[in-house]
Amino acid sequence: MALATKTKKKTDDKPAEKGGIQSLERASMLLDLVASAGPNGIPLTELSERSGLHNSTAFHLIRTLENIGFLTKKDDSKRYLVGSKIFMLAAGAMNENALLLEGTPVLSALSDTTGEATHLAVRSNAEIVLVARMAAKGMLQMSERTGAVRPAHATAIGKLLLSKCDDAELEFLLADMDLRAFTENTITTKAKLRRELTDISKIDVAHDRCELDPDVRCIAVPVYDFAGRCVAAMGVSGPVWRMNDEVVIKRTEELKEAALALSKALGASS
Repeated sequence: MALATKTKKKTDDKPAEKGGIQSLERASMLLDLVASAGPNGIPLTELSERSGLHNSTAFHLIRTLENIGFLTKKDDSKRYLVGSKIFMLAAGAMNENALLLEGTPVLSALSDTTGEATHLAVRSNAEIVLVARMAAKGMLQMSERTGAVRPAHATAIGKLLLSKCDDAELEFLLADMDLRAFTENTITTKAKLRRELTDISKIDVAHDRCELDPDVRCIAVPVYDFAGRCVAAMGVSGPVWRMNDEVVIKRTEELKEAALALSKALGASS
């Protein structure tokens, strides 16, 4: 106990680096500790001990960080997690790595729940690129950009992402899009694709009814960021003999819950 008190006093009395502001340095240290604590968060007492700050000093800094959105409490507990404001500040650096980091545990849980393959994809112009895919047996298959492109018109993830385009951008993309048939169910005309995209935009759910593979059905829903922008599509796919209409309805609800969890992790308000 005497040693801990000595350590706290030493850290509290330590001057800031030349030209720096001590309170900002301490706040940064607390944010680092919270970020490294993982999904279960960290309580105030442990933050105080690990930072070497007095309880009162740590409390006031943490309350300030919480008030401005940099920290948040886990549920109704007294354990602290990184807040959504951090994701807002990092939004400019949002990329596939960030989606992979936040999306992997969500995909894993969704695959465990459904027993089916789950995937996360982004759009790059007219290309639909898989960021990650969790196989039905729970094995993560990370996909590089090269060779991981899926046809937009023949996949649920592709159609979902196309449905988020405004009219001008969609027409630009459709102008050069090859609507080739992969199965007898593939949409091959721009008029039919436009109609389906309009329907998708109304309900935020897209379907691949054996359009890419004759034996596979897929569903997809959007993932949003803090600004309400659709930054990715999350999907579930399975063999047609398991993914009957009744099962698809159930999987859709499970998929929506998972996408909402990821959206919240990216700073979305709801």
